[in-house]
Amino acid sequence: MAFIRDTLFVYRRQQRLLLRVPVFIFVGVLQPILYLALFGPLLTRLPAGTLTGGSGAGGTAEAYRFFVPGLLIQLALFGSTFVGFAIISEWRAGIIERYRVTPVSRVALLTGRVLRDVVTLVVQSTVLIGAGVAFGLRAPVGAVLLSYVFIVLVATGLSSLSYATALRIKSEDAFAPLVNSVVVPLILLSGVMLPMTLGPGWLQGIARISPYRYVIDAMREAYAGQYWNAIMAEGICVAAGTAALLLWLGSRVFASENS
Repeated sequence: MAFIRDTLFVYRRQQRLLLRVPVFIFVGVLQPILYLALFGPLLTRLPAGTLTGGSGAGGTAEAYRFFVPGLLIQLALFGSTFVGFAIISEWRAGIIERYRVTPVSRVALLTGRVLRDVVTLVVQSTVLIGAGVAFGLRAPVGAVLLSYVFIVLVATGLSSLSYATALRIKSEDAFAPLVNSVVVPLILLSGVMLPMTLGPGWLQGIARISPYRYVIDAMREAYAGQYWNAIMAEGICVAAGTAALLLWLGSRVFASENS
């Protein structure tokens, strides 16, 4: 109970800090909406089955069922990996040091922040899905709800890793290029814009190292109405396993850095 209380305490504090500048919430979702508006219409011109690898219905319905899941994971990737900048500022201001003399759980310093990031991404994802519907997205309600589960898992893992890495590095100048050098390849190899099956064999092989490719593929299966197959099982296992591993690593770093 003490851990939950401490997590909620840190969450409320972090949420208040975010709501003081709510523009950051909208800026975070602006980029994927621009992709949706400017790149999505190009996909609607592709022949039926190009995106899904089958006969497909083609047109707007197929394009946005393919594109929106990728944009949701892109939003989660960018929104979660850059949160570490905030904790570097708090460390430099002495806030992290002051927490050490309080009875607040050291791990709760991480989980409270992660909870804030997850809630923020769920709100942003809702806006993005709503924009997708306006552009022509048609998907089962169950698929939309399942996509929130994937987003929560991805955000939990990556936010934990981001905070832990930033707390180790303690320098924005080093943290920024590190994040970019990791996130950009993950985005490109996950097939956000186009299916990796369109690429040559060597590129498809490299793309298998990205765990978020499996997550995106599973979400696309759900949006197409396919819930019970190997692709979905792979996506769920990879998302849950990655989130658990990264949360554990982040917790270890916070426990050692704040002891």
